[in-house]
Amino acid sequence: MNSILIRNATIVNESRSFTGDLLIQEDLISAVGSPGQLTFPEGTKIIDASNKLLLPGIIDTHVHFRDPGLTHKGDIFTESRAAAAGGITSFMDMPNTLPQTITKENLENKFRVGAEKSLVNYSFYIGATNTNMEEVLTIDPCSVCGLKIFLGSSTGDMLTDNEETLRILFKGANIPVVVHCEDENIIRKNTSEYKTLYGENLPFSIHPLIRSREACFKSSSYAVRLAKEYNTRLHILHLSTADEIKLFDNMTSVVDKRITGETCINHLWFDDSDYDKLGSVIKCNPAVKTCFDREALRQGINNNLLDTIATDHAPHTKEEKANPYLKSPSGVPMIQHSLPAMLELWHNNVFSIEKIIEKMCHNPALIFNIKNRGFIREGYKADLCLVDPDKPWEVTKQNILYKCRWSPFEGKTFKSKIIMTIVNGTIVYNEGSFNEDHRGERLTFDR
Repeated sequence: MNSILIRNATIVNESRSFTGDLLIQEDLISAVGSPGQLTFPEGTKIIDASNKLLLPGIIDTHVHFRDPGLTHKGDIFTESRAAAAGGITSFMDMPNTLPQTITKENLENKFRVGAEKSLVNYSFYIGATNTNMEEVLTIDPCSVCGLKIFLGSSTGDMLTDNEETLRILFKGANIPVVVHCEDENIIRKNTSEYKTLYGENLPFSIHPLIRSREACFKSSSYAVRLAKEYNTRLHILHLSTADEIKLFDNMTSVVDKRITGETCINHLWFDDSDYDKLGSVIKCNPAVKTCFDREALRQGINNNLLDTIATDHAPHTKEEKANPYLKSPSGVPMIQHSLPAMLELWHNNVFSIEKIIEKMCHNPALIFNIKNRGFIREGYKADLCLVDPDKPWEVTKQNILYKCRWSPFEGKTFKSKIIMTIVNGTIVYNEGSFNEDHRGERLTFDR
């Protein structure tokens, strides 16, 4: 029997931190206890985790790994490898690929690619269009993470804007509905006005004015109204404004909420003052907005109005991003650096370490009903991350693992470093080395 004993770790789990030991047998957490109290089989691999944090593996519920069809930007192998180096043990990938993941056949083809390529656990959203209702409303709820609806256009041109279709989807969906919310008419009007003002050479700093807070709030409000009308299980993605936070409540436990919200690392870290220096590097949809919005999002995480933190990991090549504003694609690679960035905010007293784990591990598992993951519990899958909280390291071209080979954090020194990532009881990443023969598992859902 494969067994690993992690000793003397600072275990962060379910709103508390404590020193303890953890025993892994095969692919499960078999015991958690006080230091020196666990019995273990002969031949067990022993890891001394003194002065280290032992966390549940991060579950990133919002990524764009670009596979299939856009693999010059990234693919499931390269981006899952980067994910493992960042402490992520499970991901959920979006449907705006080539071909689009809008049929059951294309969805299962994508799952086959995941089984062949992914170093960590995986699931894939099926995408809605104005015409594929029969496909998405008859999906097996135990085998697919969610239904993605683009209420605002973004990379991949999957805008769903027919109200009758939307009502049918919100009423009939048997899996969580996740929504990109930006009002397309407002965006087109703003684009036209700023093109009149600037011509074709728009500055990147105009991005949050084109994809404005009004565009976000109008679309998010519409999604919330539909969800309340049909009692839809709705999860709104990458919230970026203070205004939108007013749409959510913190009076109900996350397991009982019907409407939940996500924000992303981009919107928790950057603000519009960063466009002058970073330009296209931080161009994403929805746009990074003001410092006021960023601080409101941080507060929304701390007061539980917002429920999850994801990356919206979306790689593009340097050459693509180097285009002028109107031709530069939106999206930022983030998955390798999301946990180090959040731990930096912990060091800066923005978030507690327990709050980070709640929003990046526990709540994703609860909101999407992921089976036996997201917590450090006996009998749960051994998806774990070991962190040295006091090991500074600099993000450089040499250690960026994304296929696109760039990061908005290049040159940044983080205080904490991911030491080890364990997926289903197997050490997949260990201080710069990978077990590239390992493959993750397809996530399943208790629904």
